[in-house]
Amino acid sequence: MVASSSVGLALLLLCSPAFAAQLECRVASVTRGDTLMCLTVDNRQELIRLRGIDAPGRKQPFGEHARQHLADLAHGKSAAVHWTYRDHHGRIIGAVWVEPVDCPGCGHTLDVGRAQLASGMARWAQRYASQQPVEERYAYEFEESEARARRTGLWRKFKESSQTQASQ
Repeated sequence: MVASSSVGLALLLLCSPAFAAQLECRVASVTRGDTLMCLTVDNRQELIRLRGIDAPGRKQPFGEHARQHLADLAHGKSAAVHWTYRDHHGRIIGAVWVEPVDCPGCGHTLDVGRAQLASGMARWAQRYASQQPVEERYAYEFEESEARARRTGLWRKFKESSQTQASQ
C-alpha cells in the first residue's frame, strides 16, 4: 500500500505545472496575440500557445493589435519556454520569457503572456487556470483586472463597442 501511494504521489507531482520542461529557442514569427513559432537550437520549428491567456484572432476586433504587440515584445528574440504539455494540435502550451527591450543584459525576465494581459492585449483564460502554477495564475488574474480598471487595450475597445451598440 505504501508503494502504490508513493507511485501515485510521484505521478501527481510529475503532472503538476511546477515540474515544467524548459525549451530554449528563438522566436521566428508571431501568428496571433497568444501564439508564436520558435526555432530550436537544432532547427526544429515549435508552435507555442501562451499558457493562461486568450487573445483575439487576427480577423477579430483588436486581433491585429494583439498580434503586433506580441511581435514587438518577442519576435527575433531568444526565449525560454516553460511548459508541461502539448495540446491536441501538437502545440506546446507554456509561458514564454524573453529579455525586455528596456533591460539589455537582464536575461529572460519578461513573461510575454503577462505583458499581453497588462497591456490589455489578451484576456486571462480562467477556464485553464488549473494548468498554471499558482503564482502565475494570481499574477495573470491581477494583470487582467488592472488592464480592465485602466480601460486599456481591448478593454477600451470593448467598452467603446458596447457603448456604441447600446446607443443604437
